[in-house]
Amino acid sequence: MTIDTVCHTVCAIQWVMHSMTIETNLFENIRMELRRGSLILAVLAQLRTEQYGYTLRKALSEHGMEIDEGTLYPLLRRLESQGLLVSEWREEDKRNKRFYILSAGGKTILKQLLSEWKSIDSSLNGIVRG
Repeated sequence: MTIDTVCHTVCAIQWVMHSMTIETNLFENIRMELRRGSLILAVLAQLRTEQYGYTLRKALSEHGMEIDEGTLYPLLRRLESQGLLVSEWREEDKRNKRFYILSAGGKTILKQLLSEWKSIDSSLNGIVRG
């Protein structure tokens, strides 16, 4: 094996690894964009019944929608500031917990978003099946 062959092989391997990293990063970025909107819809739908953060995370996870605390709690605060949720602190099991539920406006928005979601889903299914 010549030095040229070794250099060519090393360069080719590094190029392939670099390309795979770029593709992985690109996929991950696009996947996160897709999940962002879906998480909002999932949180709103799940909060048709009152829950606190831990039970909400658990319920979402059980349906395959993993969400970490660093994403969930800022999202809940934002949705509440937008008037889509209401919350209240209560003591349960000797601990204070903040319970969330959809507001009247949140119910209206959820209904509209679900309608939009169904329309998008139908369109995408038609496009993907081609």
